Amino acid sequence: MLGWPTVFECGPLAGFEVMGQFALSLGGQPFPLQGFRFIRKPLIVVVLENSNHASLAHARVQFEQLLEAAMEQGCVLNAVVAESLAQAKALWNIRESIPLAQAREGLNIKHDISVAVSRIPDFVRTADALIEHSVPGARLVNYGHLGDGNLHYNVQAPQGADAEAFLTAHEAAINTLVYDCVQQFGGSISAEHGIGSLKRDKLAHYKSPVALQMMRAIKPRWTRTM
Repeated sequence: MLGWPTVFECGPLAGFEVMGQFALSLGGQPFPLQGFRFIRKPLIVVVLENSNHASLAHARVQFEQLLEAAMEQGCVLNAVVAESLAQAKALWNIRESIPLAQAREGLNIKHDISVAVSRIPDFVRTADALIEHSVPGARLVNYGHLGDGNLHYNVQAPQGADAEAFLTAHEAAINTLVYDCVQQFGGSISAEHGIGSLKRDKLAHYKSPVALQMMRAIKPRWTRTM
């Protein structure tokens, strides 16, 4: 991909996952693209799956029309189309292996956030620049469910740095930086995995009184200390 993708209409969309360059390199370690090769090193890769109940030929035509439109608009540099279920599984394995691969890489600062799909490119550019300025060399494990605006925006220690010392020194500041940026773009500091216990004390700062009142009404015992 040349940059963050535009969402194109492609019939029933069954999957739309995004991987940043470093996340892609981690996910590709146990599955080195399974024979797939990109013309240029991509900044962003999307795994897109289209569901079609008409026929395989009809689905293929739809998919090729999508890719043609994306390339004409200049947001796609290269594309790989799975020719079999085995190839499709190999592509999905790259995306699905990222969580374990980043754990092997070492401790990292995790953020499970959501931002409106149309604002994700600007959010990522802004947050990336802020983190790179604040902690030079920090590596961004950026991947997620682009179709519904959910990103796992994780920050890994610089290459060769002590991961535990990195978290001790920078976790609080990076959390604030990321959550402030999420708020700036009208997003939420929690997404598919919920608020959990680590972020609960931050709710009062990033959620409106109305939102907090609604949360207490839904789950009063859990939220009584907010």
